[in-house]
Amino acid sequence: MTAAIRQYLVITGNYWAFTLTDGALRMLVVLHFHQLGYSPLEIALLFIFYEFFGVVTNLVGGYLGARMGLNRTMNIGLFLQIAALAMLAVPAAMLTVPWVMAAQAISGIAKDLNKMSAKSGIKLLVPDEQQGTLYKWVAILTGSKNTLKGVGFFLGGVLLMAAGFQGAVVVMAVALSVVWLASLFLLGQDLGKSKAKPKFREILSKSRAINVLSAARMFLFGARDVWFVVALPVYLHTVFGWDFWKVGGFMATWVIGYGFIQTLAPRITGNMEGRQPAMIWAAALALMPAGIAVGLMVGWSPQFVVIGGLLLFG
Repeated sequence: MTAAIRQYLVITGNYWAFTLTDGALRMLVVLHFHQLGYSPLEIALLFIFYEFFGVVTNLVGGYLGARMGLNRTMNIGLFLQIAALAMLAVPAAMLTVPWVMAAQAISGIAKDLNKMSAKSGIKLLVPDEQQGTLYKWVAILTGSKNTLKGVGFFLGGVLLMAAGFQGAVVVMAVALSVVWLASLFLLGQDLGKSKAKPKFREILSKSRAINVLSAARMFLFGARDVWFVVALPVYLHTVFGWDFWKVGGFMATWVIGYGFIQTLAPRITGNMEGRQPAMIWAAALALMPAGIAVGLMVGWSPQFVVIGGLLLFG
């Protein structure tokens, strides 16, 4: 096994462990605070700092990685997630909205430090002339991440029922601490660290294509999160009457299937030379939630419309 493969496995293992806790924490927060009587809007507020600080971290993450090394940014991300979980392990009376928002902000920073380090680290392990290999490696990493995130959704629902909210976050914090300690010893030193110190003004890309794609991704995930991240689990619990493990199980199954499709993306989009696959798929994607909304408005069966629409959307 080459050194590059060993580092790929360490990076992937870190990313998988983090993703499990991230998916479980998201489901825990949504279902637990809904159970406490929080409205969907109040629950959504808990995620605002998570998303906002994720954007900020993505903006400066490349700069930090080049200055500090991707091994350090990945390990910092793991440690911050442990700290966020520890913040949520306090007694229920202390779980006020500002406190949970602060914990979610730390978790958002942790997530994007970890994700940026993983994907950038893999890019450094693949020679420049092997872009096809890089695309496949990143697709496998991202697809497996979404599969593990789905497992995390299910894990969050099960842990909430089995151990309660505080017990669940303690279990995850302890497990992630073991991964963090292993990463400190196994991850290559100074991975991705630039010999020339980059200037802070260089954090913004000068590539129009990258900037346009980044803006498109921001709108895509913003639009998805409006109805998918908070509203959908609450809707499944209140309208369909599903208990927590069923909600977590369905979300897990959906994300696992979505992750499997994602690993096939290079085979599908790689054969679309001369065309714009991103624009074609985005146009098709936009029709799915619109179709779900129209179906519900005209009175079709909610189970058929929502479940069927979600399968097509994935």
